[in-house]
Amino acid sequence: MLTRSSVSVHLPDEIANQLSHLIQTKQLASGDRLPSERDLCEQFSVSRPVIREALSRLKSEGLISIKRGVGVFVTQRDPREAFKIQDVDIDEKISVTQVMELISTIEVAATRLAAARRTADDLKKIRKCLIGMEYAIASDRLGDEEDFEFHQAIMVATHNPYFETLSQHLEHTARRMIRHLRSHTKTRHTNLIEAVQTEHQNIFNAIAAGDPAAAERAARDHLDNAEKRLIKYMKT
Repeated sequence: MLTRSSVSVHLPDEIANQLSHLIQTKQLASGDRLPSERDLCEQFSVSRPVIREALSRLKSEGLISIKRGVGVFVTQRDPREAFKIQDVDIDEKISVTQVMELISTIEVAATRLAAARRTADDLKKIRKCLIGMEYAIASDRLGDEEDFEFHQAIMVATHNPYFETLSQHLEHTARRMIRHLRSHTKTRHTNLIEAVQTEHQNIFNAIAAGDPAAAERAARDHLDNAEKRLIKYMKT
């Protein structure tokens, strides 16, 4: 049964998790048609944009296919292509550390490659995301979307499609981590906001300079510090 919990951190994620659970437990089987957007809106008591964002996430994970004018269907998946990180309990230190190890390994390698391969257009997009974070901070917003886009732009700058594909697999988990980190920084450790942005600036500077070694160091410093901040927030 589809229900909306009384407390929600992020509605699209909550709804996507419930639908994903139904699919993973085969309560919704391959080929089954999902309720219409209107029905889902009524069942969850949310707006269409919320439902569409939840469905977009499921589509990016390969769990559903959307056929215009027909409906939304559960896809048939090859088990060999079913790699997926289950939702991580942000309050569970071991799980968080393990996921951060994976994300850090990928991000550090991608940043090094981006410094060596980036084009002028790539650099322009990365800088745009950096400025977007600065504007969000000045506007008293989290800037989590801009933060995520910054790291995604670096992935694109590797010009290696496998990095982009793997990043898409990790997208939901990475977004949750970033949102959680920036939320805690904004509400409990405002003095660290500038430090986080300086770390991003250091990454950009190294990529702009075309210095792979410096880019690797800057990315590693940023991600090591991010893990330390996350564990610190868990303790408090």
